[in-house]
Amino acid sequence: MTKHILVVDDDAHIREVISFALEKAGMTVTLAGDGREALSRFNAAIDLIVLDINMPELDGLEVCRELRKTSDIPILFLSSRDDEIDRILGLEIGGDDYVTKPFSPRELVARINVILKRRVGAPKPPSSTKNLAHGKLQIVPEQHIARWDGQAVNLTATEFAMLLLLASQPSHVFSRDIIMSKAYDNHVYVSDRTIDSHIRHIRQKFSEVGCPAIIETVHGVGYKLNTCL
Repeated sequence: MTKHILVVDDDAHIREVISFALEKAGMTVTLAGDGREALSRFNAAIDLIVLDINMPELDGLEVCRELRKTSDIPILFLSSRDDEIDRILGLEIGGDDYVTKPFSPRELVARINVILKRRVGAPKPPSSTKNLAHGKLQIVPEQHIARWDGQAVNLTATEFAMLLLLASQPSHVFSRDIIMSKAYDNHVYVSDRTIDSHIRHIRQKFSEVGCPAIIETVHGVGYKLNTCL
């Protein structure tokens, strides 16, 4: 199946170069010249976003933060700065890879293909479809709904799978390796930093609806659901 890539960069020449390389590789391309246009053009048909960080109006990091509220769409960042802080920040807020300008179009296509192949093993919830309730927390797996005190919490597929896993055994402490193997297909590897980033996003979203500590950290071991809900 042809992959659909959204390319976002305020430089028209770079958009043209990337578009040519991706179309030559058999992919469909949609272009956006800034962050706001990227958000307006994003839809369920998009398989991956190539996203420039340094853009006027709405930069790439802000676009990523906005998308990560509801979507696990793979994101490959572009930047003219080879700066470690930018690199770490970009990946920790939900980026999948990072390429510094100037870049080789062939390398960019290769990196995109690696991300898309990894996406075949995307996160999926545990097999249980039973509704779960712990204090003010309610989870309805079949409808992909999580609520806190009656308020809906918009989780991405990855975040929902992790929360469902923790809630399925609320007294159990899950290591990062177990979370990775249960919430992801077994052949998919993600780093500890990626797991920690997803946990941080879950906490932030629940904090916004009045639950400051949905997940506990057990230092040196892993994570568990807060049983004092």
